[in-house]
Amino acid sequence: MGTLDAAGSGEAGAGTTALSLRLKELEEQLRRTRSSIVCGLNLLLDLKDVSTGTHSTRLAEWAVRLAVDFGLDEEYQRNIEVACLLHDIGKVGVPDSILKKAAPLTPPEREWMNRHPEYGWAILRLFPGFELASLFALHHHERFDGRGYPGALRGEGIPFGARIVTIVDSFDAMVSDRCYRKGLGFDEAERRLNAGKGTQFDPAIVEPFVELARANLSRVGDAGDLPPAA
Repeated sequence: MGTLDAAGSGEAGAGTTALSLRLKELEEQLRRTRSSIVCGLNLLLDLKDVSTGTHSTRLAEWAVRLAVDFGLDEEYQRNIEVACLLHDIGKVGVPDSILKKAAPLTPPEREWMNRHPEYGWAILRLFPGFELASLFALHHHERFDGRGYPGALRGEGIPFGARIVTIVDSFDAMVSDRCYRKGLGFDEAERRLNAGKGTQFDPAIVEPFVELARANLSRVGDAGDLPPAA
């Protein structure tokens, strides 16, 4: 009987080990699939607008560094990274005549442009595992004072990940060249971030982000190509 029990235990142990290895294989396969989806959608952004795709990659580097400094867990960091890389995916639904227009947008054009977070959310939420990232992308144009879009959320009602994306996205947009203007210098961008504390931006995130940006400016994305400080 003892021999049979030992054999049964051995078989059970082998079965548990095999199951554990299979689960790890499936987890790795899922990770690779999600990574491929992110890369594919980011490439789609590049095909739509090269500056948008580059902007998204640079933004993700900044935001993940900030998330680490805030002590956010790895899963939350990954969701922030995905949201940063794909927060503008909804712009595939915006005509090039609006997206690349050098002149100021008309009210109807602005209304169309402002739909891109909702378009992005509608795309990202369809992928398993991207549900939280889709919410960060949806709300990356909210304002801390509640005057943003699309939900007019206020303060703590805005997902924390979205508040991070908002600040890093805004800073990168300030210092990057656009078809209608040259990028700002670092000092002017910093001044505008500080001026927006409590209105456009979460004050608790602005200061640590500025410190991070100053400390890592030359090592994050294309930040070494920023215009000289004003």
